[in-house]
Amino acid sequence: MSILRAGDEKFHYSDGSHRWIAPDPDYDQAVWDEQVRQHKLGHLRDERPKVRLRRLV
Repeated sequence: MSILRAGDEKFHYSDGSHRWIAPDPDYDQAVWDEQVRQHKLGHLRDERPKVRLRRLV
């Protein structure tokens, strides 16, 4: 089961792993890296999720 907040989808692949490559080739990779780093810090701070998604296998 993955726990995602609304808007987290852009930072994750369908398997729940983090997307370290910017989704658009024109997007500044350094900016994307910082956004993913901040996103991961949110996981570590154990912020309360706003949306709970369950993957059916």
